[in-house]
Amino acid sequence: MQVFELKGEVRNDLGKKATNLLRAEGKVPCVLYGGKENIHFAVAEKDLQKLLYTPIVYIVKVVVGGKEYESVMREIQFHPVTDRVLHIDFYQISEDKPVIMEVPVKLQGFAEGVQAGGKLSLVVRKLKVKALPANLPGEIALDVTNLGLGKSIKVKDMAFDNFEIVNAKEAVVAQVKLTRAARAAAQEAK
Repeated sequence: MQVFELKGEVRNDLGKKATNLLRAEGKVPCVLYGGKENIHFAVAEKDLQKLLYTPIVYIVKVVVGGKEYESVMREIQFHPVTDRVLHIDFYQISEDKPVIMEVPVKLQGFAEGVQAGGKLSLVVRKLKVKALPANLPGEIALDVTNLGLGKSIKVKDMAFDNFEIVNAKEAVVAQVKLTRAARAAAQEAK
């Protein structure tokens, strides 16, 4: 998994007025929790662009007050109209405690069902994964080569050595749907 370094400055004023002043300066208030104590800090909004608007999942190295903390993003709050980032929660991680994180799913291969006239659809774009920070994957590669027409891959069909998927076992991840053209061709063949 890739590491993203984010530099911030400690903030002492935590009220609504101070937060609004920070946002007016182009900064985003953040909090880091999960350690001995919560750390409130602010980062420049422009520094968050490469972290937020990408399909890549990062472990975030937060540098605040001369100290470094390894963390993962837990929650992001956006403004409902302008889509500006209002607030971010980071969770501090340690090497010996497992962490739950959403990881993107990437399909690989050319499905048999698509060759037969079906349409491949990725139903769940991200899966929740539980693993130690060293074993967290950057993405989950799913081979769909043997996926036939009308068939699907569920969470219970997937197994990995270093991490566990905590989504519902019956959740469909990818499926090949029968298209109208394929359905009509099957009707004509009868």
